[in-house]
Amino acid sequence: MISSPEVHATHELVADLDRLGDEIAELSAHRDAATARLLDLIREFDARDGWNTGFRSCAAWLSWRVGLDPGAARERVRVARALGSLPRLAQALARGELSYAKVRALTRVATPETEERLLKVGQAGTAEHVERIVRGWRRVDEIAEARDTARRHKSRALHIYKDEDGMVVIRGRLAPEVGAVVMKALEAARETLYQSSLPEVTPTIAQQQADAIALVAETALHRGIDPGNAGDRYQVVVHVDAPVLAGSDAPGQSVLDDDTHVSAETSRRLACDASRVVMRHDAQGHVVEIGARTRTIPPALRRALNHRDRGCRFPGCGVRFGQGHHIRHWAHGGPTTLSNLALLCRRHHRAVHEEGYEVDRQPDGTLSFRRPDGQLLPAVPPPAPVPAQAVEVLRARHDEHGLHIHARTSMPGWLGERLDVGWAISVLHPLAAG
Repeated sequence: MISSPEVHATHELVADLDRLGDEIAELSAHRDAATARLLDLIREFDARDGWNTGFRSCAAWLSWRVGLDPGAARERVRVARALGSLPRLAQALARGELSYAKVRALTRVATPETEERLLKVGQAGTAEHVERIVRGWRRVDEIAEARDTARRHKSRALHIYKDEDGMVVIRGRLAPEVGAVVMKALEAARETLYQSSLPEVTPTIAQQQADAIALVAETALHRGIDPGNAGDRYQVVVHVDAPVLAGSDAPGQSVLDDDTHVSAETSRRLACDASRVVMRHDAQGHVVEIGARTRTIPPALRRALNHRDRGCRFPGCGVRFGQGHHIRHWAHGGPTTLSNLALLCRRHHRAVHEEGYEVDRQPDGTLSFRRPDGQLLPAVPPPAPVPAQAVEVLRARHDEHGLHIHARTSMPGWLGERLDVGWAISVLHPLAAG
């Protein structure tokens, strides 16, 4: 038999643990409400391209600026974008009624039409229940999508026949991805036919399409269905005079094979890490000598560069594969040595050459990047200031906004009954009966 003092001590321990549990639950709800505000800010920052200061995406900026791992950063941006069209879920998170974990799962499948019923799922079930419902929901979506894709694929067709007056009529249905390729080809053919010349009578768009499909067919027959090896097929050649590489104001050409002008800075970027052929011309422009093709960065040096840099060196990037960038360009006398090279991805190589970003190697060997306005881009930004009583500040801020969060704010309505996922999906999903 337990004596009275022992019973009292037991009650105190239970009460103390209950208070501790309530504080955990309340603070978690406050955190989720703060996360809703964070997602609002991320959505606005993303929509206004605030991350476009050398970073390839809002997620890449978040990873650099606030220390999120890339996967978590991408997920924050995805959820933030989704909540822009899901106001009920956004409000439930902002009030601390739904956890971020639940909202993150629900936004994978929710639409404005299904948001209300999925909100009830989040309010009634645990995070595990929500995950199971979402997995079942996605299976129904995938089945419906596969059924729709198969139906569309089966209905593909192209009919070509002669009309009574001898004109050829073409009518058909193409898969979306095939149709996209055809439309791009027709667009390119129209530009080739009509962009450079101004006919006396401008054909209608339909007439231009008819002319374009003829050019596409003629080109295919002329060049063959397989135009050869992929390396030659996708090679881009730039003709640039040596003085232009050394200075953008120098006279000379910087053009593609089709005589399209490219800037001197673009030429310098392409010449950083490419094959180079030196050609000499006489006064009339005729070629008198062609040198052997050489790599700007030899294979052995390229291997050493990849081993040292392990990916793009631009702050917050780290894309594994990149191009060798001459910190001081070889056209300006910069040597092709490891100390004068840095690995940059295609996006950031362009940023350094054509968008005003600067990179220098410091005496200690580290790289220093600056934005076009001269502001330093640190590899690791300084942490944001945090008030000494951060939890109290958070509570006070929510009180100011009329958010009365307590230990039971985010408690689900689940009473312990078994979850029948199949039945739940059949009731909730609008396509489940199909």
